[in-house]
Amino acid sequence: MTRGALVALAVAIGGGTVFASSFVRPAASADTSAKVPAGFTAQRIATVHGARELAVAPNGDVFVGTSGNTIVVVPDAQGSPGTPQTFATFDDRPVASVYLSADTLYAGGQFGVYRVPYRTGDRAAREKPQKIASVRTGGGGGHSTTTVVLSKGTLYASVGSSCNACAEKDPTRATIQAMAPDGSNMHARAIDIRNAIALAVQPGTGAVWAGVAGRDELQHGHPYEIFDDVTAHAGTPDYGWLICYDDRKPIGTASCANVVVPRAVFPAYETPIGAAFYPLDAHGPYVFPAKYRGGAFVALHGSWHTPLVPPRVAFLPFSGADPAKPVDWSNPAAQWTEFLGGCQNADGSRTCRPTGVAVGTDGSLFVSEDQAGAIYRIRPQR
Repeated sequence: MTRGALVALAVAIGGGTVFASSFVRPAASADTSAKVPAGFTAQRIATVHGARELAVAPNGDVFVGTSGNTIVVVPDAQGSPGTPQTFATFDDRPVASVYLSADTLYAGGQFGVYRVPYRTGDRAAREKPQKIASVRTGGGGGHSTTTVVLSKGTLYASVGSSCNACAEKDPTRATIQAMAPDGSNMHARAIDIRNAIALAVQPGTGAVWAGVAGRDELQHGHPYEIFDDVTAHAGTPDYGWLICYDDRKPIGTASCANVVVPRAVFPAYETPIGAAFYPLDAHGPYVFPAKYRGGAFVALHGSWHTPLVPPRVAFLPFSGADPAKPVDWSNPAAQWTEFLGGCQNADGSRTCRPTGVAVGTDGSLFVSEDQAGAIYRIRPQR
């Protein structure tokens, strides 16, 4: 066994197969596949098989949700990264989402929202994860990721649809649920939102933005993927999945008059899967230049559609609470620029597929991807 590696083990459970994560701690070095703008360096600081969403602790540890049943921690990711290790194991999978808030680590599994008591510096769970809310109560299948964030005393959980286009019977599907931090009083905060896999809290305002993967099998190039402030809308906003898309375009004779018009879009099939805002008041030795502060970094996973859409991390500049440019419905690439690329070769083969984004307490940007399980640390050159 290579030093610093834990070989993945397959364990048959209930007729299925669960794979433990493979952890590798390479020497932090420049990554030759991930391309970032001039003036920045990208280092691959660790490998976590099936890496998904990220959260950064106050002490610089980075927590990683996975496509398996574990949350993993990369110790001292802002300094000299240690070997990744399992923080907690869940009776659920995938446990793709992780969110830190003061004395609690929240996690999103396929069938539940969980919490674990946490103190800065913990690298192993103090207690067994507690399931505080149930989702996908009608069963699994379809989009299995639940993403969680906490803002202004409300815990949000996005729950993807069971299909590409169907009438859902499970009231938690194709929604963003809101609840108290203990999981009580769960209710839909947004509906008809196919797969809001990327949730991000905007610093200062506390607004909760959702990056949403749209449906397939419409005319090629549609629907645009969306990024919108869910909490800007009163009541329970309807995002129109199944019968409406883009700028309130109907499918058939549907009425789209009451459907939300999003504040930002990406081209079809980009598949937003993780997002983070760069704080306006960021500080530390690796703070990004001023033009990035207040903006959003969005991990775009790419898709299977032909021609293959390249996976990447996009940067969406903001002016105050809204994107710096309004949506251009004739050009879904007008609002953003590519920040991390190099993930797809000319022949369509891929070396990385970004999944999670998080900002460190020292100004670093962390990006995870699940093609090779790389955890990148991106900093301005000094």
